[in-house]
This record gives sequence, C-alpha cells and structure tokens, in this order.
Amino acid sequence: MTFNNLYRSTTAMALALSCVATPALAEGEVNILTWEGYADQSFVAQFEQESGCKVTATYVGSNDDFAPKLAAGGGVYDLITPSIDTTKTMIAAGFVEPIDTSKITEWNNIYEKFRTAEGINHDGEVYGVPYAWGAIAFMYRVDKFPEAPTSIADLWDEKVKGKVSLWDDKSAIYVAARLNGDNDIYNLNDEQIERAKQKLIEQKPLVRKYWATAGELVDLYAAGEVWISNTWAGYQSSLIMEKGIEVKEFIPKENAEGWMDSWMVVKDTPNLDCAYKFLNMQSDQAGQCGVANVNGYSAANPVAAKKCMTPEQYDALHQDDPDYLNSLLLWENLEARLEAYTNAWNAVKSAN
Repeated sequence: MTFNNLYRSTTAMALALSCVATPALAEGEVNILTWEGYADQSFVAQFEQESGCKVTATYVGSNDDFAPKLAAGGGVYDLITPSIDTTKTMIAAGFVEPIDTSKITEWNNIYEKFRTAEGINHDGEVYGVPYAWGAIAFMYRVDKFPEAPTSIADLWDEKVKGKVSLWDDKSAIYVAARLNGDNDIYNLNDEQIERAKQKLIEQKPLVRKYWATAGELVDLYAAGEVWISNTWAGYQSSLIMEKGIEVKEFIPKENAEGWMDSWMVVKDTPNLDCAYKFLNMQSDQAGQCGVANVNGYSAANPVAAKKCMTPEQYDALHQDDPDYLNSLLLWENLEARLEAYTNAWNAVKSAN
C-alpha cells in the first residue's frame, strides 16, 4: 500500500542516518516468541541501534504454539506475545512472571479495558503489557463475487467449493458455532461443540486448505487458490492488495471475534534489562505505529498512536471508537473447556 511503502522508505532513511550518527551501545539480547510483523526491521533495527540489544524472533502461527515451545525449552525465549485467550494458561503453567508496571513508561496511556483485563491480571499482579488488537474479520476476492458476501454462511456455499480457507486454529469452532446460532462462543457445552464440529466437517469438501500463517494465506490468494476466508483484519488484506489483487474485509452479520495480544516476560529470563527496554519501545510510538503500519492492527496505546498516525489512519484503526471495540466478541480464556474445543478442531482436521 502507498502509506506502508512511504512509511518504510522514510524509516529506512532515518535508520541509515542514525547508524552513521549513533555508535553502537553495549551488547545485549532479547529473544522473542511472537507473531509475524511484531519484530519487523522497520522499527526493530532502530531499537537495536539505540539500545544495544540484539532482537531474535521466532514466529508462531497459532496461540496453541506457545505452550509446547515454552515447555520444550522456555529458557530460549525472553518475551512472548500470546492473545488474551491464552495468557491465563501461560500464567497458570508458570511460564511467565509478573510485570513491574512502574518500569513501563507508557503504562497508564494504554486502554484501561486492556490494562485491567482478567487475562493479564492475577492475584493482584500484572502479567502482560497490551500491544495490539483487532478483529478476526472475513475477506474475499472482489472479482469472484458479483454480490458482496455478508454472512459466515457464504463460506459454506457450494459455489465456492475448493476456494475456501479457515485459520488452522481452535477458533474455527467459534465460527461454526455462530453460524449455528450458538453465540456464547466461549462457553459452549458439549452438544454445541459437537454441532460446531459437524458443521465444520460438512464444510470440509469446500475447503482448499486451512491456513497456518499470514504468509500462507497471502500466497493462497495470490495463486488464485482461495477466494474467501477469515483473516487477521488489516494485515493479510494489505499484503494481498500490494500484489495487485483486490480483496475486501467484512464483519459478517453473525459478528466477529476480537483479540488483544500482550507482551509477557518469560520466567527467570537472564535478559531482563533488554526485555524491559523492548517493552518500552513496543508500548510507545515506535512499536505502536510499527505494528499498525506493518500489520494493519490497532494499537493498545491510543495516546502514543495519535502522535505518530495521521488522523485518517487513527480513525481507520478505530483508535477512538469504543463502540467498535466493545462490539467485538473479545477472546476469552476457555479455562477447563480448552481441551474440548481443541479436540473438536483436531477431529475436524482428521475427518475424511
């Protein structure tokens, strides 16, 4: 997109100048387990130059990736960015440690809704620094639909057989449940989960592929293999449009989920100093507009965002629109029901 290209070009020039003018500081490191775009060089390179902390990122494609990777060797990582439905699992497993919010300069400017969210608060302590948020919207190729889709049911239409994709994630159960009219999607009983599972199995002959990463979905659209899917709102659509393919996002009449990702400190990290420097960068202008420009996501700190976004971008990302934020079905921790949801999704994928 033009804005993104301009941003990246301007940032590259600034980085080049800073590299000439600023000597490298003492060496340090911070190793992060995160989502694509959250450690993009367009804003991380300057952080490395100014802080002396080398950033190494490993990317996940699903929230289900965090626990196994940490269990296999949590000492490899210093910071993680699970979504709000997964943060309590990280806390309960003892994978993360409390955040000293007095060390986060922009803490009080982050949306109160996020700062006080149950998912990052436990026993009077805070375990996450909210970073980015958005909707799990739906997306379609404009040239393939004479009439714009408006419903989740459009992903179950025989007319798009072989051209449908859903995220390879347990949240597919949420999609099918809403289509079934079961709208309390984070508290489904066994019968409702079974109905959602059967609905997804019914859809399976129409599915080209369940996408695992942002890049994979972009490639599927670019190759003409997928015409309609769900999406991380703002991110994949911009990448597809850059390839000259017109796509549009939409919130279906059955509503959409909302998500919020937070930075969490891995327990007993030896790189705590660099970790906090990184957290401060990510919660201020560089990180907040960095994720907005690279991923197209909304920022958790509207005060910082307003300093570095154009008024048009600020409005487009709903930074001052509490009604939009409150309308989304913000992900919740599934507590004891996690296994039931996960097993149902795995059963869908293994079904013939």
